[in-house]
Amino acid sequence: MGKEKTHINLVVIGHVDSGKSTTTGHLIYKLGGIDKRTIEKFEKESSEMGKGSFKYAWVLDKLKAERERGITIDIALWQFETPKYHYTVIDAPGHRDFIKNMITGTSQADVALLVVPAEAGGFEGAFSKEGQTREHALLAFTLGVKQMIVGINKMDSCNYSEDRFNEIQKEVAMYLKKVGYNPEKVPFVAISGFVGDNMVEKSTNMSWYKGKTLVEALDTMEAPKRPSDKPLRLPLQDVYKIGGIGTVPVGRVETGILKAGMVLTFAPVGLTTECKSVEMHHEVMEQAVPGDNVGFNVKNVSVKELKRGYVASDSKNDPAKGCATFLAQSSS
Repeated sequence: MGKEKTHINLVVIGHVDSGKSTTTGHLIYKLGGIDKRTIEKFEKESSEMGKGSFKYAWVLDKLKAERERGITIDIALWQFETPKYHYTVIDAPGHRDFIKNMITGTSQADVALLVVPAEAGGFEGAFSKEGQTREHALLAFTLGVKQMIVGINKMDSCNYSEDRFNEIQKEVAMYLKKVGYNPEKVPFVAISGFVGDNMVEKSTNMSWYKGKTLVEALDTMEAPKRPSDKPLRLPLQDVYKIGGIGTVPVGRVETGILKAGMVLTFAPVGLTTECKSVEMHHEVMEQAVPGDNVGFNVKNVSVKELKRGYVASDSKNDPAKGCATFLAQSSS
């Protein structure tokens, strides 16, 4: 899937119950790497449990559960293709206790999709000071995700009201401007992740809406410049123990190139070991470049010795070091 297309990492953010799982599941379901048999299996299970109406979210929940239980880390299921790009979805849960995950996930993203619910009371709750919408948008900008799309979701719950769409767009645009985004460059898409309005095809329920579909909006994003000429920096997202293979750290190459045979140093502990092999989407790669989400096998290192947040670098080319001071931008 998508070798010749530019790779873009997408983080889906927004308040819990905004419909992130359904929206993301819908995209993966329609455009992604899930085979028909898996979908049919999920549909059967969801209807047996009386959750047939949640089949898109169910796809995502099943993938999460399988990943959490350690069953094959299949990044291939977390991707989809638009006509122009190859997207990998980085999961960012909505609950407050998951802000840590949100930070590690968002820091790897090129584009953020902010899902905002249009239902009565839903938007007000999600956009209140207690809701997570504002916090997620601020975090995305602070962590360097400069491209955003806003999906105004659940339009079916407000009878596809143009007034409701305009009201939400105005309020969210004002906040995004305050955070640092240019609202004129942020597509606002009227969608229903559940029904499918304006997800892949133009909706027939909103003749007033003249904007793009969600897929069209994703295709207007600019491909990020990948600094492959700089020294290797690869922050670890997770570390797995894979039977018959050994220790496999997983993360996104931020700068430089990772290849088999390279001697790596992990900061901040200074642990040095050899990279035995590199894989992306279950395919062995000769080398990984910036933007690639990869797993790589390391020699004679146990899972306990490496942690999320450690940074892998080439021990022979300016390896990562700790810093004494740094500058930060604070938002009160």
